[in-house]
Amino acid sequence: MRIVFAGTPAVAIPSLAAVAARHEVVAVITREDAPLGRKRVLTPSPVAAEAARLGLPVIKANRLREEVTERIAELQPDLGVVVAYGGLVREPLLSLPRLGWVNLHFSLLPRWRGAAPVQHAVIAGDAETGAAVFHLVPELDAGDVYAELRRPIGPDETAGELLDALAVEGAALLADTTDALAVGTAVAVPQQGEITVAPKLSLDDARLDLTQPAERVYARLRGVTPEPGAFALLGGERFKLHAARRTIDEPPLAPGAVEARGRRVLLGTGTDPLELVTVQPAGKRAMPAADWLRGAASPTGLVLS
Repeated sequence: MRIVFAGTPAVAIPSLAAVAARHEVVAVITREDAPLGRKRVLTPSPVAAEAARLGLPVIKANRLREEVTERIAELQPDLGVVVAYGGLVREPLLSLPRLGWVNLHFSLLPRWRGAAPVQHAVIAGDAETGAAVFHLVPELDAGDVYAELRRPIGPDETAGELLDALAVEGAALLADTTDALAVGTAVAVPQQGEITVAPKLSLDDARLDLTQPAERVYARLRGVTPEPGAFALLGGERFKLHAARRTIDEPPLAPGAVEARGRRVLLGTGTDPLELVTVQPAGKRAMPAADWLRGAASPTGLVLS
């Protein structure tokens, strides 16, 4: 088939590669170059860089306006494919490909419709998640589902680790679905179950409430890692928590209290303490928690809030 592929971040790269290996990708739509790093250098999206490596034509657009639709119409695509593009596909572009558009979404629809399904699944403490390939419709993530896969969420898995795994597993699911559409054997079924939404996370979502039970604090920490990045306040400044672990049979600590026990650095919550592994004080690099505590001006009496 002649396929138009729309995607932007690195998690869309496995899907682009899988689809391009089986079909003719006539255009890759991705968001415009964005300033990155301290020097704010304009940098192509990961998908743009991969498309260039594969020798595929690229259309850079943050919004799919009339001029983009006209360019796509000239290509006469059979199918449009979306994987984390970061923008809406509206009419008349939505109906332009002969078979419409399909979207690879990283959740078990209709649970966690929206921009951050993996993060919300981890934060909520879901035991299972997956990926779904569905027919794109105007309503957000509401189309009929062609195929899905399921996988457990590991007890220590971060959202970043989970998303990386789903990106690879989902790419194979997407490629198989495009093959089925090409030969006319694909069948889509309506979504069933409770609808939950997964809006994009803000920095406020990444602040840990250390008065909550340890399992909820740990779930949020994992769910916002690596982005936006878990933090608490220390002396009024943002103190990042890059990695932590659950503890077993440790005496409780007051919520937010930091204490060294042997070689470990423990952080109090509303129930059991967590073990801090990697932290980043304001204005400093990420470091092992034990190194940070040894170098703290007052290693006793430290409290995060």
